[in-house]
Amino acid sequence: MKAQVLKSFGGPNAFELSEVAKPVPQAGQVLVRVHATSINPLDYQVRRGDYVDYVPLPAITGHDVSGVVEAVGPGVTSFVPGDEVWYTTQIFEGDGSYAEYHVASESIIGKKPASLSHLEAASLTLVGGTVWEALIGRVSLRVGESILIHGGAGGVGHVAIQVAKAIGARVFTTVREANFEFARGLGADVVIDYEQEDYVDAVLRETDGQGVDVIFDTIGGDTLTRSPDALAQLGRVVSIVDIAKPQNLIQAWGKNASYHFVFTRQNRGKLDELKALVERGQLRPHIGAVYSLADISNAHALLETPNNGLRGKVAIAVEPSLAP
Repeated sequence: MKAQVLKSFGGPNAFELSEVAKPVPQAGQVLVRVHATSINPLDYQVRRGDYVDYVPLPAITGHDVSGVVEAVGPGVTSFVPGDEVWYTTQIFEGDGSYAEYHVASESIIGKKPASLSHLEAASLTLVGGTVWEALIGRVSLRVGESILIHGGAGGVGHVAIQVAKAIGARVFTTVREANFEFARGLGADVVIDYEQEDYVDAVLRETDGQGVDVIFDTIGGDTLTRSPDALAQLGRVVSIVDIAKPQNLIQAWGKNASYHFVFTRQNRGKLDELKALVERGQLRPHIGAVYSLADISNAHALLETPNNGLRGKVAIAVEPSLAP
């Protein structure tokens, strides 16, 4: 099979399209013909060597899969050849999704929503699972609460807006002015142009000085450091970004705030919850660009470029018929 192999850490051109052995499913495993995957910040962080101690080279990386079951190993009962499936690969365990075939444990695989294309499904597994774990598993966002989602036009942010709205929250988000209508179309109630207005001032103005109940940080840096200033009493902050420097939490202490940090875990349960939202018409990923597996270096370069103007996700067509 063909796969993009990372033979040394480096820039977007570090990948090499290679012919490698097709995996064989063992007991409890499923072999999937990969139709599509997608690019996440985690993918370029792995590629450039941010997790060098966890990724032995050479490596097949990538974390999203949408495809069709090719074969099953002994003991598998949930799937049969021909089933359309989606899942996130086990992070830092075994090969990833930048290949024509992938083998995974039955326990982390879900049935793909029929209403999503493979490109759409592959754009939702990792980010969707991250959002579900953050908003439901960690901060328990509830009906009628308010939430500020930093980076609402991004891969994680645009999914978070939809999930928060489905829960019944009042949704604030920060985007560029060019993405106002996009964010509103996803369900955002209050849209803040972070380039023109201080988000803390905007939140306090819109909440009569009370702040929001929950803040979801997808950006890091200043957005995490200043979040307590926009938080209500007993508020919660959840972040998916590595902490690059020590945080001053004096303001958070004064708010009786709680902090949560998410590095998502893989399981079928989250996929089934996301599938239910998709089937009810409350969730759909937005694809900002599509590349072929052979062109994955350019996909990485685009996502890694600051202020790239992307909305949503960068999808990768592994099945040639889906390529642009």
